[in-house]
Amino acid sequence: MSGEKFYLKQNVVLEPLVNQWHAWSYLVAPATAAMYIVNSHLKIMQSFVSAPKVHLSALKSPKMMAGPFVNHDESCVDDIKNLLENLMQEQAYMLELAEAIKSLNQYLETEAIGFSLEEIYSKIPQALQGFVELNYDLNNHPSMRLIEGLLYKSIYGNDASQSFAMYTVEQDQRPFIFSTPRLKQADNLQLHIPFKHEIIDELAKMKYIPNDLQGMRDKLDIDFRDEALFLSWFTEEAPHKQPSHYDQDLVRVRYFGHACLLVESKDVSILCDPLISYHYESASDRYTYADLPKIIDYIVITHHHHDHCVIETLLQLRHRVRTVIVPKNNGGSLADPSMKLILQSIGFKDVREIDEMEQIDVTGGSITGLPFLGEHGDLNIRSKIAYLITLLGQSVMVSADSRICDPHVCKQIRNSVNRIDALFLGLQSDGAPLSWAYGSLLCKPLNRKMDNARQVGGANFDVASSMVKQLEPKSVYVYAMGYEPWLSYMMVPDYEGPIAESNKLIDECNSKGIFAERLFGYKEVFMDTVA
Repeated sequence: MSGEKFYLKQNVVLEPLVNQWHAWSYLVAPATAAMYIVNSHLKIMQSFVSAPKVHLSALKSPKMMAGPFVNHDESCVDDIKNLLENLMQEQAYMLELAEAIKSLNQYLETEAIGFSLEEIYSKIPQALQGFVELNYDLNNHPSMRLIEGLLYKSIYGNDASQSFAMYTVEQDQRPFIFSTPRLKQADNLQLHIPFKHEIIDELAKMKYIPNDLQGMRDKLDIDFRDEALFLSWFTEEAPHKQPSHYDQDLVRVRYFGHACLLVESKDVSILCDPLISYHYESASDRYTYADLPKIIDYIVITHHHHDHCVIETLLQLRHRVRTVIVPKNNGGSLADPSMKLILQSIGFKDVREIDEMEQIDVTGGSITGLPFLGEHGDLNIRSKIAYLITLLGQSVMVSADSRICDPHVCKQIRNSVNRIDALFLGLQSDGAPLSWAYGSLLCKPLNRKMDNARQVGGANFDVASSMVKQLEPKSVYVYAMGYEPWLSYMMVPDYEGPIAESNKLIDECNSKGIFAERLFGYKEVFMDTVA
């Protein structure tokens, strides 16, 4: 085997983990990671260890899949208990950080009543000392600003909790990511390496460039007991398709599922909200990693949510990517960690922030940041932005889950741009309650009525219709619905309300001479053919 070159099979998954839980951006940022460990992971595992039958019973209903229920059977109770005990011991400093954040927040609420905050610095809990600035807003409401750059350079930025689960996927169904830690099983390997390690780039390249298998095995320090499993994931057979460069004169847009779009000219490639399916036998057609170009000039990410900033996909594309563009950040808000710092910490070299109405020139066009309102439960989160991608005179607006209820905002956007040839807009009439996405960050709970009223959802028909009316696009594509079957590990979609709402929007657009359709699976659009 020494010196022989092999490919990594196309259906091999490299799932990034933090403390054995699927990694998303809020588990990479130190302060939010601490809060989710304490207020989500520990509580879910403690509940499972105490009453595993309750979890098993709950998961019999598909509607409960997104709930806080571990998807393991009773034989895994001891494994979860051991994981729980190890987490509490090895991550004790993160538990202290979470408690310090909660404690300081409560102290500010009661003691900071408009006078100077200087004396309060001496009362900051030890775990937070040196990592916060205290301030008031213009209404005399106190708050803390986390100095995120220092947190990453401290013990809290330690990447020892990061690892990968390596395994193959043969079908669309995978265990749901938010409720269930990943355990070592007979069909997977646990690679204890940090996300930023360059070995991940070498592995990902092997899906289309063969490499020395023995050398890779040695670099990963594969135990001899796992060698047979590891070797089974490699092949001498070339992949079914190689990444290729698009060389036509027209602008091409490819839909890869959910909110993932590839916008290309022969000179530049721009990938939006990457979320890519692996290649395996399936009843539904789709684009996969092999349908991406060898070099991706720009990745643009609209917001933090787990289905738009997908760490698993991003890490496997890192070696192909020149520049990542992310929304400009608030700076230090607990609910809104810096996306730039997160991506830099996991190995991306060139990460640029873009503000609203800021333009970045690219070959043959530009990328402009546009306001992205809503979908975040009315929290003060700036890390969200839509994009206007202009290439060769054609313009594509990537609005993701924007829910712009004020029509004047869209009117101002329209007045600021030449035209919008294609609008990609997500519709999600009913979103999850605020606590589902952000409950672990709340230092004091919301009552149920407030929680349900502040849903984390995208546009419904009325909002979307108003947005289309003001933006005046030539065509409308409804996307980001979460319906693709390979998204089952992260999405539990509602098929009734959003389908009906999107049908109404499509019918209305078509009645007004605006081409409209709902996307599913995959789609290829050449911009000169857009109505």
